[in-house]
Amino acid sequence: MMTRILLYSDEPILARGLESVLRQVEGFELLPICGSVAGVMEQVGRGVPDLVLLDLTQEVTFAVLSDMKHAMMSCKIVLWVNSISTELAFQAMGLGVRGILRKTLPTDLQVKCLQKVQAGELWFEKALTDSFLCARRVALTQREGQLVSLLSQGLKNKEIATTLMISEGTVKVYLSRLFQKVGVKDRFELALFGLKNLTTGQLPVNSKGERVGASAMPGLRSLVLERPSTEPRHEPAPARFPSPMRPLVTRY
Repeated sequence: MMTRILLYSDEPILARGLESVLRQVEGFELLPICGSVAGVMEQVGRGVPDLVLLDLTQEVTFAVLSDMKHAMMSCKIVLWVNSISTELAFQAMGLGVRGILRKTLPTDLQVKCLQKVQAGELWFEKALTDSFLCARRVALTQREGQLVSLLSQGLKNKEIATTLMISEGTVKVYLSRLFQKVGVKDRFELALFGLKNLTTGQLPVNSKGERVGASAMPGLRSLVLERPSTEPRHEPAPARFPSPMRPLVTRY
C-alpha cells in the first residue's frame, strides 16, 4: 500500500531536492508540494495525505499545529526543521506530532524517519529529548493560557480585557499571579516565554504582512521553561543506541 506524502515548504529549491529523493523510494507517493499552510489545510480537508512533512516556517505556530491535528486525526505530522526550541518541540509532541526531522541529516536518515513514522513509531533525536530533562513545566489554566497567548502578540491590558470579555483589573490580577507562578519580573519576560512556546520566535503574519488576530492563537496548556542554573539539573541517561536517535515507545 502506497504512503501518500504531502510536503509543505516555502523553500522551493530545497523542497524539490527532497522530492526527487523521496520519489525514488518504493512505497512512497509524493503529492504536489504545498507552498502555504492554507494549501496544506485544503489537501488535508480532502483526506488526501497519509503523512505531512511540515517545514517549520514562520507560518507554522502552536495554533496552526493544533488546527491541523484536529483536522487530520488519521494523518501523521513530521516537522522538518533547521532548528527548534525545546519549548515548541515539547508543545508539538503534546499535540501529537510524530517526529521532528532536521534538514541537515543525510538523505537516508530522512527517508528512514518517514518510514518509521508511517510504521507507527516516533522520531525525536536524543539531544532533543534530553533537553526536556533540563527544562521545567508550568501548568496553566485555560484562562492563563489565553492571557499568555494574547500577551505574546503585544496586546495591552485593555485589549486583552476586551478580547477575553473581563475587566482590566482582572487582567492585572491574572498577570500578577502569572509573574509569581512562572517566576518572571514583568510582562515582557512573560511574553518572551510565551513566544518560545507558541511560535518559531516571531509572531505569525497574514498575506498582507499584518499581525494575525487574537483568535489565531489558542491558549497554551503549559509553559516549558529552561531550568535556572541554581536548580538541580537531572543528568540525562547514557545513550544505549549507536545511532543519534533514541527510539521511543511506539504509539498507534
